[in-house]
Amino acid sequence: MTFSKLSLPSWLNLLVRPSISSQLMLFGLIITVVFILLAIFCPLLTAWGLIPDPTDLLSNNPLEPPESRHWFGTNVRGYDVFARTLYGSQAALEVVLLATTLSLIIGVPLGLISGYLSGRVDKILLFLMDTIYTLPGLLLSVTLAFVLGRGILNVAIAVSISYIPQYYRVVRNHTTSVKTELFVEAAQAMGATPTRVLSRYLFFNVIQSVPVLFTLNAADAILILGGLGFLGLGLPEEVPEWGHDLKEAMPDLSIGIWWTTLFPGLALTLMVTGLSLLGEGLSEIFNPRLHKK
Repeated sequence: MTFSKLSLPSWLNLLVRPSISSQLMLFGLIITVVFILLAIFCPLLTAWGLIPDPTDLLSNNPLEPPESRHWFGTNVRGYDVFARTLYGSQAALEVVLLATTLSLIIGVPLGLISGYLSGRVDKILLFLMDTIYTLPGLLLSVTLAFVLGRGILNVAIAVSISYIPQYYRVVRNHTTSVKTELFVEAAQAMGATPTRVLSRYLFFNVIQSVPVLFTLNAADAILILGGLGFLGLGLPEEVPEWGHDLKEAMPDLSIGIWWTTLFPGLALTLMVTGLSLLGEGLSEIFNPRLHKK
């Protein structure tokens, strides 16, 4: 008697026979979870006295090297680099969640409506999204941040504008192909309204790639936030943010002060790497055929 090989789901197959990509995804997941936990529990650790106040500069001497009191040293203003590096994950997480959520809330419904209705609505939305998509994302974010001003919400809006066309295009293309399926035509024949068709029959069938896009956009949003902070267009100066701290630390390199740039830059690199590895792993799970090709 012979038994045929059982076909396992892609995510279970990765757990049973882990590949290099799945191991890298796990590594990225660990990095991402660590930064999320830091962002959540930093205020509690400060209340317990385990982390110094990141806004306190009167109690410290400027440019102290790393030692027992200041593990990562202090910067030119006297801020504790260790505290500001950890609290930088909080600012990054807030902006990233706001930016990606705003772009998802706007881009997904527009993609559904455009792909389902087609016609003139589809042409207008497609032209508008293609126009936004052709503009460099960083340049568009810099322009909006300059107009809107500093602040978490303003920066999130400036960052999110370049991601809306990505969600729109992915969802629209899937909607265009799925709306011709028999179950959609059957629902329409039974008198289902367009709103019901979109929400019940199409939505969950066209968002398979959205989690992957969400994760990759989160990594890109951190880089854009760092760029805005480096240009002085990000968050207020008193808010710990890696890009702004790197901007203030750049002159220190010429006099041999390395710790003020190393640790914020390392934190920025690690968080982007973790989210990128997680996104690539999710892409392999949701789109296994693409990776096989």
